[in-house]
Amino acid sequence: MKLIAGDKDKRTSVAIRVVYISLVLTFFLFCIKFMVLSLGEFAGYFQENILSSSLDPFIGLFIGLLITAIIQSSSTTSTMVVGMVAAGALTLGEAIPVIMGANIGTTLTSTIVAFGFVSDRVAFRKALAAGVIHDFYNILLVVILFPLEYYYGFLSGLCESLQAYLFGSGAFDADAKWDWVFDFGVTEQIAGFINNSIIQLLLSLVLVFLSIKLLTSIIQKTVIGKSKDKLRTYIFDKPGKSFGWGVLITAAIQSSSVSTSLLVPLVATGKVRLNAAFPFIIGANLGTTITALIAASFSSTTAMSIAIAHLLINLSGVFIFMFSAVLRNGMVNFTKRFSFMVSQRRLIGLVYILVTFFLLPFILISFHKQGGSNNEKATEPQEISLLAQEAKK
Repeated sequence: MKLIAGDKDKRTSVAIRVVYISLVLTFFLFCIKFMVLSLGEFAGYFQENILSSSLDPFIGLFIGLLITAIIQSSSTTSTMVVGMVAAGALTLGEAIPVIMGANIGTTLTSTIVAFGFVSDRVAFRKALAAGVIHDFYNILLVVILFPLEYYYGFLSGLCESLQAYLFGSGAFDADAKWDWVFDFGVTEQIAGFINNSIIQLLLSLVLVFLSIKLLTSIIQKTVIGKSKDKLRTYIFDKPGKSFGWGVLITAAIQSSSVSTSLLVPLVATGKVRLNAAFPFIIGANLGTTITALIAASFSSTTAMSIAIAHLLINLSGVFIFMFSAVLRNGMVNFTKRFSFMVSQRRLIGLVYILVTFFLLPFILISFHKQGGSNNEKATEPQEISLLAQEAKK
């Protein structure tokens, strides 16, 4: 009888723990969604006044980075780009740099999540490394691939050929589905009730940090002993397995921001080592393109070309890093040095976020637009002179 009672108590304890984990995880995802929604309130100006000027590839790159950093949804940026390409406002070659920039901009979430551990220097160092390695990985991909696209049209030519060979035509709808699964529209109702963008943003940041503390607490209590060993055995024990889980989990929830953000507390609390987490992040980068690719296969040729371009960008990273332990270790070591420096001087981390994701793109875009308007003014006298000469004739 005691044995039966013990089994029942054990099952009850496990059930309670599963429910608790599910609730905390749901709250964490809700907080991220609310933060994304709050940031999105500031996106209208950038969508209307900046994205429409994307002609120069360099500016397109920074436009994609800036908009995605603000709205924290690379799928939203991609959808806007697809619409502009379909309308003839952008060519595929002009759109690809915007997609590259969106790949960088979407990494901001995990970096912000890492700042939830700022009060603990050791945990913050580990968390920041898990967050910024996603940044550095995508930045390096752009450094490698952007010149190939800029000078040779490598990606645009290749994705057009693949699209024509593999798929037919058919409207693009690849928005992320994880939001309604986890919050059932609650974030929109809260945002409508508050009705103040600044208060929404501040509240969302507070909730994100609170959810991080709860998630960290449950990880420390649950993922210990045998559970910790099982986590490493089944997901993170080998690079290939870690990569595969990154692809599958991200494809399932359709958000690399969420899957990589969930990884940050695991690394911060020492449950997963950074060099084991990095292949998972590479897989997450690839997984975020799969659902869009499937959806686009039933859509227009424009949508398919953009989806293939996104896939090729992230697939390139797989070939570069997954087949070279030396490159992976080099990236991990560089990230560890950077995170150690920031943990000693936390202000550097804030400066890094502001400059990389906001100030630098905004300054370059503004400078480009100002230069463009000056060129237009300079051509006006020439046009007037030509008209006057024609009138005399």
